Amino acid sequence: MTTTSSRTWIRPVLAVAVLGLAIAVFLLRPAAQDGDNQAQHQAATEVLLPQLVDLGADKCVPCKMMAPILEELATEKAAYFSVQFIDVWKFPEAAQPYNIRVIPTQLFLAPDGTELFRHEGFFSREEILSKWTELGYATGPA
Repeated sequence: MTTTSSRTWIRPVLAVAVLGLAIAVFLLRPAAQDGDNQAQHQAATEVLLPQLVDLGADKCVPCKMMAPILEELATEKAAYFSVQFIDVWKFPEAAQPYNIRVIPTQLFLAPDGTELFRHEGFFSREEILSKWTELGYATGPA
């Protein structure tokens, strides 16, 4: 009799477990879809910006002269283009894809990463903003 009575309670327990699992899957599924929708919306609303990449070193004299210019541009013109500095002496592997010959080298990249222009040596704030304008990109008020 113990075998029969143990079997009688297993079926209802299994039924409840399966039902509970089905409810959990149903309830968790819409939350995952909402997260996916939010990620898709965020990706669709993000604006890709052109990028100024400066390859140099923190001990190179012209690079040191450019550092405050790049910092100003990174904050003042953040709505128009992004600025990235790569220290090629500290991180030589990060510079390899750019095939630079001298430092500093500034790369003007389109939003898709295509190189638009390359300059070697010191480049003033005015020259940088002028080059963006020449390339057809807005830089905002002076």
